[in-house]
Amino acid sequence: MAQWTSAVGSTQLARLITSQQARPAGPGTRRPPAYRALADGVRTLVLEGRVPVAARLPAERELAQSLNVSRTTVAAAYEALRSEGFLESRRGAGSWTAVPAGNPLPARGLEPLPPEALGSMIDLGCAALPAPEPWLTRGVQGALEELPPYAHTHGDYPAGLPALRQMIADRYTERGIPTMPEQIMVTTGAMGAIDAICHLFAGRGERIAVESPSYANILQLMREAGARLVPIAMAEGLSGWDVERWRQVLRESAPRLAYVVADFHNPTGALPDDDQRRALVDAARSAGTVLVVDETMSELWLEPGFEMPRPVCSFDPAGSSVITVGSASKAFWAGMRIGWVRAAPDVIRSLVAARAYADLGTPVVEQLAVNWLMSTGGWEQAVALRRTQALENRDALVAAVRRELPDWEFEVPKGGLTLWVRAGGLSGSRLAEVGERVGVRVPSGPRFGVDGAFEGFVRLPFTVGGALADEAAVRLAAAARLVEGGAGGSAQQPHTFVA
Repeated sequence: MAQWTSAVGSTQLARLITSQQARPAGPGTRRPPAYRALADGVRTLVLEGRVPVAARLPAERELAQSLNVSRTTVAAAYEALRSEGFLESRRGAGSWTAVPAGNPLPARGLEPLPPEALGSMIDLGCAALPAPEPWLTRGVQGALEELPPYAHTHGDYPAGLPALRQMIADRYTERGIPTMPEQIMVTTGAMGAIDAICHLFAGRGERIAVESPSYANILQLMREAGARLVPIAMAEGLSGWDVERWRQVLRESAPRLAYVVADFHNPTGALPDDDQRRALVDAARSAGTVLVVDETMSELWLEPGFEMPRPVCSFDPAGSSVITVGSASKAFWAGMRIGWVRAAPDVIRSLVAARAYADLGTPVVEQLAVNWLMSTGGWEQAVALRRTQALENRDALVAAVRRELPDWEFEVPKGGLTLWVRAGGLSGSRLAEVGERVGVRVPSGPRFGVDGAFEGFVRLPFTVGGALADEAAVRLAAAARLVEGGAGGSAQQPHTFVA
């Protein structure tokens, strides 16, 4: 039985290898033999997630023709990759990418620091900002004023409070997407929403297509649910999705679900445009795949006057292919664990029915707080404050990293909360390990990939600014010097949580 979950065509792989080899080499670097350069290029593409793990590679003759090299060169490169653990082959099934045995991917991210540790450690593990006061306090006070009538009920609302479902539906309608409250289920955060969707649509062993990289906690949630993840590489830079690649994988793998972060992608900050959104919906519909769209960053555009693309669900007027997930946790405060699902009424009914065997419902007081904020205008003012905080932090962090680590590469996103950084050829896992020794916590790239990709990356969130951003960059630079000097043992990190 073949062990691959997707395939890379010879033309596509040749293009990726050519672009990889086009990067300037350091001064005095000797040109390696052709087979070695090809093997190194494929290995780098796997480690950076641009070619997924378990992707079937083209036959030697096909790749040789696309690269205009001899078949012997390709055969030698494939053999080198096999000997290093980056390629597996089976007669009759072909060859597919892998990661070396003995280098397992850390399953989780960084556990949030306890308050007493904040003075000594700069925490870049969680992409979340402090509460936007005074709006948190006002929202809770407003909730308590509206609580008495609900206190006389059982308090269980599996679909969510009717008032909040109506409020969320109205907000979608105002965005040009007519929505009824019957299309909304309130959940305990976006994680609760996606967990419910996975249990409803994707049983153990089902394939779920995911962006590569993607949000670490969702990847782990899906792994623990027994899903078979099919990674699809993001396009270069901040340009969004590689739509042709998505079409190919959806057609060949026929995943039951696909999960995407459409707005200011976590971790890269990418923002697919309207054409990409329309094309992905069409591809999912053709493949019979349910597209789960994470909109938790949709209100966090940071540039003044920025115009957001249309919501993905606007390209699915029948409501048959797209399920949208939203949340208060990123736009407002991570401690406000209120999320929601927008889907067709029959999907919502199925999700609500299944909830009786999960968490029964979402806390009433928090729902009342979000409803109070949305109904009084407090939400918009709080989110505006959040944008100002994130923009100031982003600019401070970007300036500090460019000053202290000039060889680190990244593109500055126009929104969201994260910076995706190529760490100057260093191991992201070792940077994360050594960083804790010098007082800075940062999640490594492999946490956001499938099966060991993105070893050369780290994610930096816009959670600190001013002098603290400067100090974070200084400590990261110190960690980088230690790693360059050979510090850092195991590439593994504790299996903890990253937000």
